Amino acid sequence: MTQHDQNLISTLSIIFFFTLALIISPTSTILVSAQPYKGLVSPITKDPTTSLYSLTLNFHEKYVIDIGGPFLWYHCPKKYLTVSCYSPECLNATSYFSPLCPTFVGEGRNQCTCVVTPVNPVTNKCFLAELTHKDLIISWTDGEVPKVGINFNQLYVSCAPQILMKSLPLGVSGMAGLSRSLVSVSTQFLSPNLEIKRQFSICLPSTGSVPGVIFFGEGPFYMMPPTKSDVRTILSYTPLIQHPTSPDYYINLKGVSINGKFIRFLARVLDFDSDGNGGVKLSTVVPYTTLRTHIYKPFLKDFIKATNKIPRAEKVKPFDYCLNTTNLGSTRVGLPVPQIDLVLGNGKNWTIFGANSMKQVSNDVACLAFVDGGKKAEQAMVIGSFQMEDNFLLFDLEESRLGFSSSLYFMRTTCGNFNFKGGV
Repeated sequence: MTQHDQNLISTLSIIFFFTLALIISPTSTILVSAQPYKGLVSPITKDPTTSLYSLTLNFHEKYVIDIGGPFLWYHCPKKYLTVSCYSPECLNATSYFSPLCPTFVGEGRNQCTCVVTPVNPVTNKCFLAELTHKDLIISWTDGEVPKVGINFNQLYVSCAPQILMKSLPLGVSGMAGLSRSLVSVSTQFLSPNLEIKRQFSICLPSTGSVPGVIFFGEGPFYMMPPTKSDVRTILSYTPLIQHPTSPDYYINLKGVSINGKFIRFLARVLDFDSDGNGGVKLSTVVPYTTLRTHIYKPFLKDFIKATNKIPRAEKVKPFDYCLNTTNLGSTRVGLPVPQIDLVLGNGKNWTIFGANSMKQVSNDVACLAFVDGGKKAEQAMVIGSFQMEDNFLLFDLEESRLGFSSSLYFMRTTCGNFNFKGGV
């Protein structure tokens, strides 16, 4: 891509962002002017079979959450509207053309449609498809309960063939990308015309029996019981790092410690290299935090040393270290094992307790829920969804920062305690 093309995409993307409000239906805009709400809300459900999480739109349609995905994709009807390949939203969507897809040869200049590359990150399969429009309904919230719904008309989404649904939970309609892309679901919901702050928050449930919650916009964010608590009061913040070519969310990590003792490895491997590889990424489609081998091995060695008084158990795939928990007992924040701290670049710690470090695989066996990504893993570390469960994460796109709570168990609440039943 030439510098001229990059400048053109950047200019048109800015124009697209400030005109995004025109996508929303006039009816919805009239309703907004009479409402005091500044946030949107939807339940998040966990599929125990796949360990994937879905948000609900249009009352009953479920879309697997991919915080790094550039757009929403679904299996379109036989007839659908297409988008011009010269439109600014197409230029933005195609700037994330996946290398997993076959090379696309463009159509003639007289009449061309926007071809994009929806990806299933679970199977790493990609297909060429067309950008189109879709109406999406979600509920307003006052931070306590869902309120009336709002209909976003003609949002930009991608079609996808049915085969791309392979390995996703049964009954889902597709995947919802929440990345920095200007055609992601989060960006299109956070329209400046609605006076919704450019941020979204996820709280992933640890069970399939009760839903977690996703918010778009500003708080308060109340969880029940035992008392009504605004989760914002316990959040710490760290900057979000912009990757040069990816819309994913990265954070700056300077080290990892176990029980306050730093693990010894070359800290520079956590940074991006000249090719954009490396860094520490957050992912809702990677189930367990994944480390490059040269970080994983000393991490595993130090954790084994710190737990050498606990009886070991046979390994259970994909894990390398398991413990017999028959006589181990428990605490408010899970099994009584050494705490793991992700030591962030701005001096804050994201602390991981037993509930998010040990996966209970049977009644009396739990395994360290971190895996070896190999010597040539693209990222130095990918923080997986198990480590996010019952943690509240706020992606503040205006300030480019991540708010994080560590385990909500300290507040005597969980991600399953938003009051969805109080809505209208």
